[in-house]
Amino acid sequence: MPQLSEIRYFVAAAENGSLRQAAEVIGVGQSTVSRRIMRLEDKLGVSLLERSNTGVRLTNAGQSYLQDVQLALQYLEQARRAAHAAGRAEVGNVRIGVLTSLAGGCLRKLIIAYQREYPNVQIDIHDGGRDENIAALRGRELDIVFVPGDCEPRNFECVELWREPLHIALPKGHRLAERWTLEWSDVSGEKFITSRKAPGPEFHDCLVRRLAGLSIHVNIETRGVGFETLMNLVGLGQGLALTTAAWSNVNLPEVVLRPLAGKGNILSFNAIWLGENDNPALRCLVSTAHVLVGRVRRGNSDWLPPQFDVRASADEICAGVQRHDRSP
Repeated sequence: MPQLSEIRYFVAAAENGSLRQAAEVIGVGQSTVSRRIMRLEDKLGVSLLERSNTGVRLTNAGQSYLQDVQLALQYLEQARRAAHAAGRAEVGNVRIGVLTSLAGGCLRKLIIAYQREYPNVQIDIHDGGRDENIAALRGRELDIVFVPGDCEPRNFECVELWREPLHIALPKGHRLAERWTLEWSDVSGEKFITSRKAPGPEFHDCLVRRLAGLSIHVNIETRGVGFETLMNLVGLGQGLALTTAAWSNVNLPEVVLRPLAGKGNILSFNAIWLGENDNPALRCLVSTAHVLVGRVRRGNSDWLPPQFDVRASADEICAGVQRHDRSP
């Protein structure tokens, strides 16, 4: 089987019409070029070049072989460039699992910033619940998931990237709708509705935990609807709902969102991925997220290209989003 180096030496000799000039172009001795081409001819069983004191000339077999190998070398070069581009995340695919709205908030701005830096990377977004997305992550059907609440404790890389203020969604005609901020005590005795579908369970658990620590009683009803439908049910006067600032960018008829006062009324959002996943597009997304929320990533942090504008920090990308102040 001919070696690639032998083919390249032959092509250089044919294109330059001289073994000496081919050796100069390649940067090896003339004798090396001559031996490699003769070895190639022996393997093929034909003469490729006619040699003379004035240089070399292609035989008929050599002319035919040159046309074929030049095309093959072009394909190899294209493959090399494609692999190099994929390794730098200039092209590729990253599959993201989400549980929150993309209408606003830090996740939306992260995706916009990532698309700006890597326009040829395809971003594949998947909606799903926490368990569903984690299972897809474990099965390599997703590259990364962004989830509210606690991190997965084992077998995953997990980092809290940002926090979003908790809001209460109310009908416009509700007695509390005129207030700019709310306290938990304001909703004592109210009826809340939650969803069985993502991200409903996360908000349900958050609501139960917060109220349990404050000895405040509310009525909670769970509905089998998606979260957007749930918010529309709020507008129809069927109850209040707990959500985050990201939903303030969604046009919800007859619904107003009011933030809960107090530093503790926030919900953390975490990125979770498999550490052994070597997808360059994933690595650049993780680093982009750290840069945009003003965080320093532990370990190797040279995934981003030199031209990435680190000045586009959390102040620009996640304005209004409360950030965690400790490194993961």
